[in-house]
Amino acid sequence: MDALAELTGTVNIEGSIATIGYGIAAIGPGIGVGIVVGKTLESTARQPELANQLRGTMFIGIALIEVLALIGIATPFFV
Repeated sequence: MDALAELTGTVNIEGSIATIGYGIAAIGPGIGVGIVVGKTLESTARQPELANQLRGTMFIGIALIEVLALIGIATPFFV
């Protein structure tokens, strides 16, 4: 540290906070996928005859959620 930072007690932090943004961008879709899969399993337990239809709808939902994660990760590169 330089002498001024030692006197004032401040420290300059340099770098990119993009890695924090990437982590935050992964949290939301992770929670969303967990909810979608959990609700699909619950629905399948209630009506097993609809398992194939529910599974297809679940995969479409998961794909849309993961697209949001990719957009969140790719956005900093476009700015």
